[in-house]
Amino acid sequence: MDTIANMDEFAVGILWTTALLVMVFLGVRVFAAAAVVGLMGTIHIIGWDAGAGIIGTVPHSKAVNYALSVLPMFILIGFIAYHAGLTHKLFEAAKAWFGFVPGGLAVASVFATAGFAAVSGASTATAAVFSRVAIPVMLENGYDKRLAAGVVAAGGTLASLIPPSAILVIYAIIVEESVGALIIAGFIPGVVSAIIYAILIIGQCMWKPELGRPIPSPPLMVRIKTIPGTLPIFFVVGVIFWAMYTGKATPTEAGALGAFIVLVVAIFHGMKWDSLEDALLETAKLSVMIFALIWGVLIFVRFLGYSGLPEEFATWIVGLRESHGFPPVVIMILILCGYAVLGMFMDAIGMLLLTLPVVYPAVIELGYSPIWFGIIVVKMCEVCLITPPVGLNCYVVAAVRPDIPLGDVFKGIAPFFGADVVTIALFLAFPELITWLPSLM
Repeated sequence: MDTIANMDEFAVGILWTTALLVMVFLGVRVFAAAAVVGLMGTIHIIGWDAGAGIIGTVPHSKAVNYALSVLPMFILIGFIAYHAGLTHKLFEAAKAWFGFVPGGLAVASVFATAGFAAVSGASTATAAVFSRVAIPVMLENGYDKRLAAGVVAAGGTLASLIPPSAILVIYAIIVEESVGALIIAGFIPGVVSAIIYAILIIGQCMWKPELGRPIPSPPLMVRIKTIPGTLPIFFVVGVIFWAMYTGKATPTEAGALGAFIVLVVAIFHGMKWDSLEDALLETAKLSVMIFALIWGVLIFVRFLGYSGLPEEFATWIVGLRESHGFPPVVIMILILCGYAVLGMFMDAIGMLLLTLPVVYPAVIELGYSPIWFGIIVVKMCEVCLITPPVGLNCYVVAAVRPDIPLGDVFKGIAPFFGADVVTIALFLAFPELITWLPSLM
């Protein structure tokens, strides 16, 4: 006991961080493990009175953070759009315009999920919605069930990048970067990710036509008639982008405006009180879960500040470059490999929140842009959503579609993991794909 009590701050940081990882791997909820470890570690370093007093201020001080209020706004937009039936119209339009290519219904699912992601911001919600909307249509047309499940699980991850993204907002708050700049930065990478998914699907179905055959293309006038049903979604996205890009509104104000527009459209389309009530309750549940994660991890972050662990890690990373001659890109690849391993055992938001306090200072020391790294690390979180054994989107698809075993979902997702690796390599090689749009703000 005397040895533990007399540890220096760095050793205490290592001890309690190890305890946190053990708790998470044993199945303890991330927010609870982070909060407990943060409290105990802080008390270990500065004593009960000071430690408990400081930690006790964290939930309230962060709850009143104005930037956090953007999260429920963006989440609400997605749930209202779903309960108003806008997702069905989006998929019908995508099916009409893309159904004629090899694997056309799967391609349509990718672009429809991308469109819904632009008003949702929540990956699991996107996967759950299109498990109900797209998978039945694909199966009715003879598509391979593994492909159908994999497409929806992978398509759901696009909500992590395509604005408005809840996880990008969380990153911005943790590292104290511009929420608006990060949301804008996610647009091109999100579109690129969707296009690469579509190319992969077409290639697969050209190689093995039995996976998913094209469907007859309807007449041009029929396809044109599907466009008006999608306009409310594109209008909302356009308003949000315009408001943030021009500086007319903060991200929170833009989110509130978008939620109001979607609500008006939903009421105009005949949305009933029961559906609105469901949307509000689902928004509240998801918001509470995210807020609890943020509070728990910020308590842990406070402890890390006292331990000096982030600074030591940053010094070690810089030493790899200066003493051993490792190029920054090699170090970055090693960091991303670490994220890939962690993503097999942790959920995306929890992993992001736990690693950023340590990894972010090191990445900035290497000279990388915080905006660029934000998109890269969120893309890695996308990968975590589809990697076994804790690929959350895969579990969502299997839960909504019990006729498709979880093993088949993971088999169907495997090619999309490869596509994500290609996409990340593209962003490493051409960082301008990420930084160009926010540089114009």
